[in-house]
Amino acid sequence: MKRPLIGITTSLKDGKQELDARYADAVEAAGGIPVVLPTTTDPGVAEALVDLVQGLVITGGPAIQEGLIGSLPDDIKPTDARRSASDRLYLELHRRRSAPVLGICYGMQLINAVAGGTIHADVQSALEGTGVHSSERGGTSHAFTAEPDTWIAKLLGEEPRSVNTYHIQALASVGQGFRVAGRADDGVIEAIENEDGSVLGVQFHPERQVTDLLPLFKHLVARAADRS
Repeated sequence: MKRPLIGITTSLKDGKQELDARYADAVEAAGGIPVVLPTTTDPGVAEALVDLVQGLVITGGPAIQEGLIGSLPDDIKPTDARRSASDRLYLELHRRRSAPVLGICYGMQLINAVAGGTIHADVQSALEGTGVHSSERGGTSHAFTAEPDTWIAKLLGEEPRSVNTYHIQALASVGQGFRVAGRADDGVIEAIENEDGSVLGVQFHPERQVTDLLPLFKHLVARAADRS
């Protein structure tokens, strides 16, 4: 199998682009070749870069503001507008090409918002009985269960498993063309997918738990290899 090129979006803070090396490591471990994508709001530049890669990882980040229900709490900051615009460009270009996408945390929320879904600004405040999902608020992990007969279930199994947790926001409603693919033990939506499994989103961070969650990256790489 020819190793496909997988584009990975970057964080943007104070004018500096950053990428946790674990994203690239996970793509490599899954058999892909990581390509770091710069932040750009130029459609021509984004299109030229997307023409080079066969798949996309939208990495985690600060707060999303599209499709938001409620106001952001003080302990989470909005994503830089340039990064949001850049990630949206990369996402929409991949969707037009029917190329595979894996959205992680903020990345899943962005996928959902672009599809018309909504997001709780602070899920703990919005939904009574919600557990602590933010590491900054003391959360560490929680149980995750994939929905039966989903792509996520095929990849991770249907038995409950422990996943990490790093989010304050969470999905309120799922965007058009997507379905819930997994939940936390408190009912919070933790995974979404489209019908053919070409676009997956997870609220946890598989690159930080790659021993258990590498199948998510392998799925992305395998789909990308089919296009290369």
